[in-house]
Amino acid sequence: QVQLVESGGGLAQAGGSLRLSCAASGRTISNYGMGWFRQAPGKEREFVAAISWSGGSTRYADSVKGRFTISRDNAKNTVYLQMNSLKPEDTAVYYCAARRGSYYYTSGDEYAYWGQGTQVTVSS
Repeated sequence: QVQLVESGGGLAQAGGSLRLSCAASGRTISNYGMGWFRQAPGKEREFVAAISWSGGSTRYADSVKGRFTISRDNAKNTVYLQMNSLKPEDTAVYYCAARRGSYYYTSGDEYAYWGQGTQVTVSS
Protein backbone atom coordinates (compact mmCIF):
# COMPACT_ATOMS: atom_id res chain seq x y z
CA GLN A 1 0.00 0.00 0.00
CA VAL A 2 1.10 3.53 -0.76
CA GLN A 3 -0.18 6.46 1.26
CA LEU A 4 -0.03 9.91 -0.34
CA VAL A 5 -0.34 13.24 1.43
CA GLU A 6 -0.51 16.50 -0.50
CA SER A 7 0.49 19.87 0.90
CA GLY A 8 1.28 23.36 -0.29
CA GLY A 9 -2.14 24.44 -1.43
CA GLY A 10 -3.65 27.76 -0.47
CA LEU A 11 -4.71 31.12 -1.77
CA ALA A 12 -2.75 32.87 -4.51
CA GLN A 13 -3.33 35.87 -6.71
CA ALA A 14 -3.55 35.58 -10.45
CA GLY A 15 -0.05 35.56 -11.85
CA GLY A 16 1.35 34.14 -8.66
CA SER A 17 2.94 30.81 -7.83
CA LEU A 18 2.42 27.85 -5.56
CA ARG A 19 4.38 24.65 -5.08
CA LEU A 20 2.50 21.50 -4.20
CA SER A 21 4.19 18.53 -2.58
CA CYS A 22 3.06 14.93 -2.44
CA ALA A 23 4.76 12.87 0.24
CA ALA A 24 4.51 9.11 -0.12
CA SER A 25 4.81 6.51 2.61
CA GLY A 26 4.36 2.79 2.94
CA ARG A 27 6.51 1.98 -0.06
CA THR A 28 9.19 3.64 -2.08
CA ILE A 29 7.75 5.30 -5.16
CA SER A 30 10.94 4.97 -7.18
CA ASN A 31 9.23 2.42 -9.42
CA TYR A 32 5.88 4.19 -9.58
CA GLY A 33 4.52 6.53 -12.19
CA MET A 34 3.09 9.62 -10.50
CA GLY A 35 0.46 12.11 -11.52
CA TRP A 36 -1.40 15.22 -10.49
CA PHE A 37 -5.09 15.70 -11.15
CA ARG A 38 -7.55 18.41 -10.17
CA GLN A 39 -11.25 18.81 -9.67
CA ALA A 40 -13.07 22.12 -9.66
CA PRO A 41 -16.55 22.51 -8.15
CA GLY A 42 -19.20 21.07 -10.41
CA LYS A 43 -16.63 19.68 -12.83
CA GLU A 44 -15.12 16.30 -13.47
CA ARG A 45 -11.65 15.43 -12.33
CA GLU A 46 -9.06 16.27 -14.96
CA PHE A 47 -5.49 15.34 -15.66
CA VAL A 48 -2.86 17.97 -14.92
CA ALA A 49 0.61 16.40 -15.17
CA ALA A 50 2.39 13.07 -14.93
CA ILE A 51 5.96 11.88 -14.54
CA SER A 52 7.72 8.59 -15.14
CA TRP A 53 9.49 6.67 -12.39
CA SER A 54 12.87 8.14 -13.26
CA GLY A 55 11.61 11.65 -13.88
CA GLY A 56 12.93 11.44 -17.41
CA SER A 57 9.52 11.68 -19.05
CA THR A 58 6.72 14.08 -18.28
CA ARG A 59 3.35 14.97 -19.74
CA TYR A 60 1.11 17.98 -19.22
CA ALA A 61 -2.44 19.00 -19.95
CA ASP A 62 -2.57 21.69 -22.62
CA SER A 63 -4.16 24.07 -20.13
CA VAL A 64 -1.08 24.08 -17.88
CA LYS A 65 1.73 23.48 -20.34
CA GLY A 66 4.46 26.09 -19.97
CA ARG A 67 3.16 27.18 -16.57
CA PHE A 68 3.33 24.05 -14.39
CA THR A 69 6.28 21.75 -13.82
CA ILE A 70 6.12 18.29 -12.30
CA SER A 71 9.21 16.83 -10.68
CA ARG A 72 10.16 14.13 -8.22
CA ASP A 73 12.79 13.32 -5.64
CA ASN A 74 12.82 9.58 -5.19
CA ALA A 75 15.29 9.84 -2.31
CA LYS A 76 12.68 11.86 -0.43
CA ASN A 77 9.76 9.80 -1.75
CA THR A 78 8.14 13.04 -2.85
CA VAL A 79 6.62 14.49 -6.00
CA TYR A 80 6.17 18.19 -6.66
CA LEU A 81 4.04 20.42 -8.82
CA GLN A 82 5.42 23.90 -9.34
CA MET A 83 2.61 26.16 -10.51
CA ASN A 84 3.50 29.54 -12.00
CA SER A 85 1.45 32.21 -13.73
CA LEU A 86 -1.62 30.99 -11.92
CA LYS A 87 -5.06 31.80 -13.31
CA PRO A 88 -8.45 31.84 -11.60
CA GLU A 89 -9.41 28.81 -13.68
CA ASP A 90 -6.68 26.84 -11.91
CA THR A 91 -8.83 26.93 -8.77
CA ALA A 92 -9.54 23.34 -7.76
CA VAL A 93 -8.71 20.58 -5.35
CA TYR A 94 -5.44 19.05 -6.51
CA TYR A 95 -4.82 15.34 -6.05
CA CYS A 96 -1.65 13.32 -6.23
CA ALA A 97 -1.83 9.77 -7.60
CA ALA A 98 0.50 6.79 -7.94
CA ARG A 99 0.62 3.55 -9.86
CA ARG A 100 3.26 0.91 -10.17
CA GLY A 101 5.05 1.14 -13.47
CA SER A 102 7.89 2.91 -15.21
CA TYR A 103 5.98 5.17 -17.55
CA TYR A 104 3.73 8.18 -17.02
CA TYR A 105 -0.03 7.77 -17.15
CA THR A 106 -2.63 10.39 -18.01
CA SER A 107 -5.90 8.65 -17.15
CA GLY A 108 -7.16 8.66 -13.60
CA ASP A 109 -8.43 5.11 -14.08
CA GLU A 110 -4.83 3.93 -14.39
CA TYR A 111 -3.90 5.01 -10.88
CA ALA A 112 -4.33 2.79 -7.84
CA TYR A 113 -3.41 5.20 -5.05
CA TRP A 114 -4.70 8.70 -4.33
CA GLY A 115 -4.10 11.40 -1.79
CA GLN A 116 -6.81 13.33 0.01
CA GLY A 117 -6.26 16.49 -2.01
CA THR A 118 -5.20 20.04 -1.31
CA GLN A 119 -7.23 23.13 -2.16
CA VAL A 120 -5.79 25.73 -4.52
CA THR A 121 -7.68 28.99 -4.88
CA VAL A 122 -6.56 31.68 -7.32
CA SER A 123 -8.10 35.12 -7.01
CA SER A 124 -8.34 37.56 -9.89
